[in-house]
Amino acid sequence: MRLSHFHLRTEKETPADAEIVSHKLMLKAGMIRKLAAGLYTWSPLGLRVLRKVENVVREEMNRAGAIEMAMPSIQPKELWEETGRWAKFGPQLLKIRDRKEQEYCFTPTAEEAVTDFFRQEVASYKQLPLNFYQITTKFRDEIRPRFGVMRAREFVMKDAYSFHIDDDSLHAEYRKMYDAYSRIFTRLGLEFRAVAADTGAIGGSASHEFHVLANSGEDALAFSEQSDYAANVELAEAVAPGPRPAATEPLRDVETPTQKTCEDVAALLGIPLQRTVKSVAVIGADADGQPQFVLALVRGDHAVNEIKLAKLPGLADYRLATEAELQDYLGSESGFLGPLRAKKPIRVVADRTVAAMADFVVGANRPGFHIAGVNWGRDLPEPEVADIRNVVEGDASPDGHGTLRLARGIEVGHVFALGRKYSEAMQCTVLDASGKAVHPAMGCYGIGVSRIVAAAIEQNHDDAGILWPPAMAPWQVAICVINPKNDPAVAAAAESLHAELNAAGIDTVLDDRGLRPGAMFADIELIGIPHRVVVSGRGLEAGTFEYRARTAQEAEQLDRETLLARLRG
Repeated sequence: MRLSHFHLRTEKETPADAEIVSHKLMLKAGMIRKLAAGLYTWSPLGLRVLRKVENVVREEMNRAGAIEMAMPSIQPKELWEETGRWAKFGPQLLKIRDRKEQEYCFTPTAEEAVTDFFRQEVASYKQLPLNFYQITTKFRDEIRPRFGVMRAREFVMKDAYSFHIDDDSLHAEYRKMYDAYSRIFTRLGLEFRAVAADTGAIGGSASHEFHVLANSGEDALAFSEQSDYAANVELAEAVAPGPRPAATEPLRDVETPTQKTCEDVAALLGIPLQRTVKSVAVIGADADGQPQFVLALVRGDHAVNEIKLAKLPGLADYRLATEAELQDYLGSESGFLGPLRAKKPIRVVADRTVAAMADFVVGANRPGFHIAGVNWGRDLPEPEVADIRNVVEGDASPDGHGTLRLARGIEVGHVFALGRKYSEAMQCTVLDASGKAVHPAMGCYGIGVSRIVAAAIEQNHDDAGILWPPAMAPWQVAICVINPKNDPAVAAAAESLHAELNAAGIDTVLDDRGLRPGAMFADIELIGIPHRVVVSGRGLEAGTFEYRARTAQEAEQLDRETLLARLRG
């Protein structure tokens, strides 16, 4: 490839609307251009990178036994009504009408379409298991598209769907896909973690997210460096701290005239924040479906985990209590709430850590006061105990090996064991070995192909530009020609090296645009080519080429044989 015959347009200035590194660098490098909010055109340069990612994904999916197909991006309303997702998916589902006033959606995911295909094509357990995948454009009508292709409305996704006669087969395929994803991200040269995750709107019995570790990641992850344990903070278990110590303090009221937060109360009393308890008041439902006032308790330096709390009986659709409800049940305003002296019966749920505390401080349910020296059993009935908090750095790992470390991650892949949610909803059946019609178990497995490109940049960049992992780079080597139009010998030497490297299977681009060295080198660094070779008249006289790896501080002078060995190596 010659850059004189290629479209490459880089920018010197950082675009004003770009917020994160990948968005800035993809625009500066000319990889993408904005068409509308959340819609981007991929330039020839950007497309080369995107195709590199697609190829790795395709190779590993094929290696794992999945079968590639292609389903329509526009899907009829009737399919989505079968599963109830026409209404449930919400405003992210872009709905359209054709000239006959028939309703369709631009698909964000394809569970309905693939299940419809399967129920028309497959009749017997003897044809199972099957795993179909596609790499296509999807659309989700994000309320606020941002961060370039990281959270665009239109994106490229690999989505796969497997069908099984029983759960054992599903779990085997789930593991196979988990392993395939691990190979994909390893081959792409990314530092990543697979973490246990919530099944969310997709549903199912098991779920793992694959995250590229980066400081700009939107997701908080918890993992142990001493084991394989990893989980999204939403799901990471906060283990019980051990036995509760004995009470040593008397129960007493303390004045806290303006101190409403645990931090301020601890500072006023001169005690560690870890001796205070935070009360979060919510409204759930009792066993009869009637409104129930619930006080969730976590240690002062901890935070309630909303997903964990919502999994407790009666709290699936909880909401925060209003100020009027606080007065009605506790006789207090927010900032002074606690589990003692409630006006009406309330349900108290204590986090495991709080349940193991003694001599702690809580709100007194009286404005301007807290209560110190509080102890379970003596001053309060033993509480309902549950894991309802977010883990923090240094917590014990739930698997018993080491402590937890927190990091930010960018989700680039997700695997789900769906079970029979979609096959049952769509009346999809196959005959089992006894001739009985049964609903097949399903799995689904997604990878954000275009998001991987941005995530790789978030993880791999410096002040000069992008640092592509080799498997994702648009080219492995850039040959920079100094003054090619006025020095035929230099041009010929560069042409010869270019041909030899490509013949050896090394993807090489020839920068024969005739730019000044500074501008040419800046472009090559910005677009992230791993290896740069400079061909000049001075070098030819000395019998050397100037070589510099993208991550190296200094260039080297290498003869042709040494250079070829280095690039092949």
